[in-house]
Amino acid sequence: MDFEKARFNMVEQQVRPWDVLNPRVLAVISEIPREQFVPDEYKNLAYVDTRIPLGTYEDQPCTMANPTIDGRILQEMDIQDEDLILEIGTGSGYLTACLAKLGRHVDSVDINEDMTAMAEKNLQALNINNVNLVTGDASKTWEQKHNYDVIVISAAMKRIPQSYRKLLKNGGRMFVVTGKAPAMTAHRVTRIGKNEWTTEDLFETSIEPMIEPVEHKFIF
Repeated sequence: MDFEKARFNMVEQQVRPWDVLNPRVLAVISEIPREQFVPDEYKNLAYVDTRIPLGTYEDQPCTMANPTIDGRILQEMDIQDEDLILEIGTGSGYLTACLAKLGRHVDSVDINEDMTAMAEKNLQALNINNVNLVTGDASKTWEQKHNYDVIVISAAMKRIPQSYRKLLKNGGRMFVVTGKAPAMTAHRVTRIGKNEWTTEDLFETSIEPMIEPVEHKFIF
């Protein structure tokens, strides 16, 4: 399979038509080899607009998001070179890699240590070093830092979490999806003051829900 041609076609035929027009975002998506973040048995689906299985955790599926969803996340967050980013839900590390290429540093958290290990291997293979990977339950909150420019929550939540709003800098942006399948809504939350935020509805979608285990476990 010609992955370079498939990547070009993905950008031009899937991502760009989904209103992803930021040249920096398109350049990063065009650069990063998505097939390296996909399990071997699904590499032929790396550039198809579909979710890709990555495994399970406590009988719940872990998947890689559609490339169009990743593209819109990157577009809507308008990431700048010096941005500090928090990602909730590392997965195989593809979106992590895109965030790291666009911003200064990424803290990425996943509840599944297998996903953390997979992402670490994938990021190291591309010499992407401005990422801190942690295994832990971030379904409620994650308070390692309190000054993020961008927060991306890559699994759906029942409601927009107030705890994460408070981790944003003034002017900081958060991407989060709420609702139940098949009717979910993606939002951009922007902090505009000490105790003031705005929320914009971006698009309708459907993604995997946040895993919320009975026992909370943190591994550092």
